[in-house]
Amino acid sequence: MNLLSLINERMSGFSKGQKLIAVFITEHYDKAAFMTASKLGATVGVSESTVVRFATELGYDGYPKMQKAMQEMIRDKLTSIQRIEVTKNRFGNEDILSSVLNQDIEKIRRTIEETSKEDFRNSVKAIAGAGTIYIFAVRSSAALASFLGYYYSLIFKNVKVISNYGETEIYEQLFRISEDDVIIGISFPRYSNAAIKAMSFAKRRGAKVIALTDSMTSPLCSLSDYVLIAKSDMASVVDSLVAPLSMINALIVATVIELDGAVEKTFTNLEMIWQEYDVYRNNREGDGIGQ
Repeated sequence: MNLLSLINERMSGFSKGQKLIAVFITEHYDKAAFMTASKLGATVGVSESTVVRFATELGYDGYPKMQKAMQEMIRDKLTSIQRIEVTKNRFGNEDILSSVLNQDIEKIRRTIEETSKEDFRNSVKAIAGAGTIYIFAVRSSAALASFLGYYYSLIFKNVKVISNYGETEIYEQLFRISEDDVIIGISFPRYSNAAIKAMSFAKRRGAKVIALTDSMTSPLCSLSDYVLIAKSDMASVVDSLVAPLSMINALIVATVIELDGAVEKTFTNLEMIWQEYDVYRNNREGDGIGQ
């Protein structure tokens, strides 16, 4: 039962102060989701302890658990304008640089705790053995697809990055996908309908489907063989892609280790080409400038 259903079911038994909290959450859960217990209490005119007891009354193990439930409700529903408003309320006059970086650190910590190590290992094996690797992401997640595609294209012969295409073009890019292939679908709130449709198409064709997303409640999960959780729940006008990028880094490193000697040979040949065509700046005698 979701939070609003719980509140509605138990409304008649709440105290006067608890009813004030309940009504505010019901009408403004997009704002309440990012308030501390103290701020929520002050907003509705009750004490912080009353807010904490309210959360316990609903069956949550403390206020942070109830707050997380509110955030789960809204993470894929906020418009850009609402995100700006939430950001202002959330950070106020704080040191924004420190606040944002510390929140990203927390997201990486939660990613370590919540992602499945077994799904990660199975994803790497599926990728290493795939005939063709499809990487799908659109909108802000397209940057992640581009980064992963760049490195995988150096490692593998058959890599297709699909991003920022029209719907018809998406299926034109995917129509050869088969049970020998893998698709890595990347999407975070607000979830892309295009990603959901593309992964559904790939699953019907028998391909291994890997989701890189933020939660097991993501619509991508039910379509996937393996799920890689990377937290990205900053409700601001921009999406936090720090933890997803760290997950992609881990995928690349694990793939290199899985393939062992084959990758070393590939990069030996690449280094020869890069050197022959003067791709990277090398130290030159006497210039005092590093690479």
